[in-house]
Amino acid sequence: MTADITTDVLIIGTGPAGSATAALLASYGVETLVVNRYRWLANTPRAHITNQRTMEVLRDLGREVEAEAMLHAAPQHLMGNNVFCVSLAGEELGRMQSWGTSPESKARHLRASPCEMNDLPQTFMEPILFKTACARGAQSRMSTEYLNHVQDADGVTTTCRDRLTGKDFTVRSKYLVGADGGNSLVAEHAGLPFEGKMGVGGSMNILFRADLSRYVAHRPSVLYWVMQPGADVGGIGMGLVRMVRPWNEWLIVWGYDINQPAPVVDEAMATQVARQLVGVPDLEIDLISANTWTVNNCFATHMQSGRVFIMGDAAHRHPPSNGLGSNTSIQDGFNLAWKLAAVVKGQATPKLLDSYSTERAPVARQIVTRANQSIAEFGPIFESLGMDGGVDHDRIERSMAARCDATEAGEKQREALRKAIDFKVYEFDCHGVEMNQRYASSAVVSDGTTAPVGENMELYYHPTTTPGARLPHAWVYDRAGGKHSTLDLCGKGQFTILTGIGGEGWVKAAESVGKSLGLPIRAVTIGPRADYEDHVGDWHKVREIRDSGCILVRPDQHVAWRSQTASSDPEGDLTRALRQILGH
Repeated sequence: MTADITTDVLIIGTGPAGSATAALLASYGVETLVVNRYRWLANTPRAHITNQRTMEVLRDLGREVEAEAMLHAAPQHLMGNNVFCVSLAGEELGRMQSWGTSPESKARHLRASPCEMNDLPQTFMEPILFKTACARGAQSRMSTEYLNHVQDADGVTTTCRDRLTGKDFTVRSKYLVGADGGNSLVAEHAGLPFEGKMGVGGSMNILFRADLSRYVAHRPSVLYWVMQPGADVGGIGMGLVRMVRPWNEWLIVWGYDINQPAPVVDEAMATQVARQLVGVPDLEIDLISANTWTVNNCFATHMQSGRVFIMGDAAHRHPPSNGLGSNTSIQDGFNLAWKLAAVVKGQATPKLLDSYSTERAPVARQIVTRANQSIAEFGPIFESLGMDGGVDHDRIERSMAARCDATEAGEKQREALRKAIDFKVYEFDCHGVEMNQRYASSAVVSDGTTAPVGENMELYYHPTTTPGARLPHAWVYDRAGGKHSTLDLCGKGQFTILTGIGGEGWVKAAESVGKSLGLPIRAVTIGPRADYEDHVGDWHKVREIRDSGCILVRPDQHVAWRSQTASSDPEGDLTRALRQILGH
């Protein structure tokens, strides 16, 4: 049977994963169709923390894309002091500098990337990515529901339903990408394996408008954690008031018993919860929406079945702790898109695609584990406040008040609370989890070295050019004095060779090998009177090779292979590395 529509890649879902992948594929010149079962994009600001690595993906899509994201985002300095309190209007229990805003962490962020993390609600991020995809040639269909797919040796036939007419139609594609969320039908139909459990807790979101600037503007934050008796949120033991727009749009996260039916959140209930957490008995709110959701602890152990792939929440299902969801979803797309493009264009064999799951499934496992662990790490805070069990509100109130006592017990309690809040750095400033992703797969050629393991790989980013790692950022300068990140010299859908003085052989090899493989390879020389100059010496500190060596960088800015020095056969060395990566 002839399909109604034909395309190279069909993407189910227009969330951060689907829209980012569509934008990247369209930028690489791949014919792409992306569909969404709803009439439009995200209508609630679900994901919001946007880390540096994700902003690097947007920067790779174009400086104008990065600039538009920053235009709509709450900047990093407003993200800064996670506040723990009994209510927004009530007593503050403590706060921590988070999201790279402490002086020490800010310095590490500045060293790590040309991009700044920010708070960009999904209601803003998703349209930016989707618009970029459509503007660059991706086709899109709204109100289009995925029903099923069948794959064969040559492609995938997917049946969809037009929800406006009720008519079914088929799409024939070379590859299918399931970016269809935490209840992914694509993942189910592909028979992909998962570990963990869905529905381990129940929560609700209450989105509303109210000017709360008098309670928060002096202590800007994204998250205000309300610790009070009875504030039981999905077993966490507190309520959360999240800033969506400073300081007049908010999202409250409030829990319910997962073993009971989900509550109906009407305006009266939403207002009562908001008044309790804000601490203003007569607070008037403009309720925008309310919905319930479940806390999940589940991830795919394999993310590919033949010509079918999954990404985003379809592959990693977890609570919003650490703010990793949207970020990991977009980075899934950055990993897969260049590989699909290389195969569709005939530059690589389908073997290259096997590296997607090999590289990204461990990341899915890591972030799901980290997000759920972060929930458990609230325990010491509860314990220090006497909120670690029971529902005796009077006892809890006395325990919380005891930290003010001029006694040895009171001093110990104050110290315990400070330490417990400080420990939440593993959730609110976990730079290493965000930036230290290192791949090991057939799309990475080892040089025989082992990637260095630095101090606390979860908390701190450790730059390295070991094959598999993200290329380190360093500022270099063109001959007119212009400032460029080393990451800006790479990407854009191409492989890149970085070399220095004495690396002329690598530059020539890049041109000849690129022609023979039908794969354009950018060649950049960094050094005195070269393409770019390392005036400050930052590149020298992180490159881990000699001037005459080379680093081969993949289109997703991860190091594919490197040579410490010049080679007697640079063309042969580069050819062998690329042929392995491309699956020839």
